[in-house]
Amino acid sequence: MKKITIALLVLVSFTACKKTLEDKARDIVIDAMTSGQWRISLFTVNGNNITTDFAAYTFQYHKNETVDAIKNGSVEVTGNWEGDANNMSISANFSNVSEPLLLINGNWKITNNSWTFVEAKQTNGSQIKTLRLDKL
Repeated sequence: MKKITIALLVLVSFTACKKTLEDKARDIVIDAMTSGQWRISLFTVNGNNITTDFAAYTFQYHKNETVDAIKNGSVEVTGNWEGDANNMSISANFSNVSEPLLLINGNWKITNNSWTFVEAKQTNGSQIKTLRLDKL
C-alpha cells in the first residue's frame, strides 16, 4: 500500500511539473508576442511575393488572445490569435475580412523565430504560404 501511495505521489508531482512547464512555455510565447507591434516583412503565396499588400499594416497582439490589424495607424479590425510553444505553431482568425488579411487566417507552423521575428509556413491543399513577422 505504501508503494502505491508513493507511486501516486510521484505521478501527481510529474504531472504537475509538466503542466507548470507547459504554462511557462505558453507565458513566454505570450510575452514575446504582446510586447510591441509587429509588421509583415515577407509574405508569399505559392512562391509569389505579395509582401507589399501588407505594407500599410502593423499588428498588436494582446494577452487576452486578440490581435489588432492596424492600418495606417488606426485599428481596422480585431481578430483572435493563439500560440502553442509545444507544437511550434501560431494561429490567427480575422472574421469578415477580405484579402490581404484573409490570407493570415489559419494555423501556421513556426519554422524559425527569435524575440524579434517569427517565420512560419501554412499549407492548405496545393497552396503554400510563408510569412515573416518582425517586431518594430
